[in-house]
Amino acid sequence: MTQPWRTVAHFVAEPPEPLWRDALAARLGQRPRRIGTWAELALYGARRCLDLAGETSLPPGAALRVASLFGPNSATRSSVEQCRSGLPMPFGFLQSQPSQMLAALSQHLGWQGDARFVACRDAEAVLALLQREADHPTGLLLGWVEEGNEARGLPMRSEWWRLLPPA
Repeated sequence: MTQPWRTVAHFVAEPPEPLWRDALAARLGQRPRRIGTWAELALYGARRCLDLAGETSLPPGAALRVASLFGPNSATRSSVEQCRSGLPMPFGFLQSQPSQMLAALSQHLGWQGDARFVACRDAEAVLALLQREADHPTGLLLGWVEEGNEARGLPMRSEWWRLLPPA
């Protein structure tokens, strides 16, 4: 049986603090531009988790995974509405793409490497899959991000784990 990965930091914002966007801008030294709420929420949680781990950036060789049940829900709805009235606006459409969140994380975490978005209902299943597939000597940064869905009773959430492989 394989040894479990070690959790070196865990950050939960469910929901995030009222002024979380201001806290993110202060931490980054500027407001993130041209990314949607969901990507900002991912960046907020990832940055806070790395701070708790005592890391200024995600080390080379680490993997980055972000999971969500709904993804960038409001940006997707906005883009669909724009399609109904003509062509979607370029930034609106881009904000509906999970890859833009991964690019923002890479930029603001000072990292390049293996990044993936997973649409899933079960966080434990995602973690188990990642630990089986990953051969990342400097570990994983795993996040679960939801921008909230009042109709379904889901709060805004950004939960992150910084994991290291067994010694």
